[in-house]
Amino acid sequence: MSKYKCIIFDCDGVLVDSEPIGNQVLVDIANELGANITLDYALRNFKGNSFDNCANQISKLVGKAVPDDIEAIYRKRSYQKFKEEIQPIQGIKGVLDGLDIPFCVASSGPESKIKLNLEATGLIQYFTDKIFSCYTIGRWKPDPSVFIWAAKTMGYQPKECLVIEDSIIGVEAALNGGFDVFGFTAHDYQDELPKKATKTFSEMLILPELLQFKH
Repeated sequence: MSKYKCIIFDCDGVLVDSEPIGNQVLVDIANELGANITLDYALRNFKGNSFDNCANQISKLVGKAVPDDIEAIYRKRSYQKFKEEIQPIQGIKGVLDGLDIPFCVASSGPESKIKLNLEATGLIQYFTDKIFSCYTIGRWKPDPSVFIWAAKTMGYQPKECLVIEDSIIGVEAALNGGFDVFGFTAHDYQDELPKKATKTFSEMLILPELLQFKH
């Protein structure tokens, strides 16, 4: 059996393969403003950050304030792309089907985005009434508040929960809250996660083995 009583999944890059899609939209918007950046740059610098942090980075790149409605523009464009292109992370459905302990999702994205992406990938059924968004509480990773809120709502202490994250900011948030955290490294572009995560893994299908569940 696993020593953990509850699993808290990040959404983007852990449940759904949204990072390349969302970051490409952000690159397009940034470049329209004169940033001249690539998707690789975005994945290295924007991944895991709050939207405000990304907007501030773009502002510095272009040397001027970004439009007041930049997030609204981003949400509209990215939601359409997600509907057309998003896929679940390979193997995640099998993992969720096999879990015999409670689990939930805690993400930096708005709840509307989380629900849209889970619906588009056929995962929403696993997370009914178990969605926790940083936007709801106004606190963003690496602040651990969203994980602490999720754990408390699910009925567990941080030490009883395991967080699954794919960004260094998310890993730091979990550690800041007193959680163990497994880093999913399939898109760890700067090889950052092994330095801080409790454990790392590169294929979702091996997560049950790491948890040492008996089925």
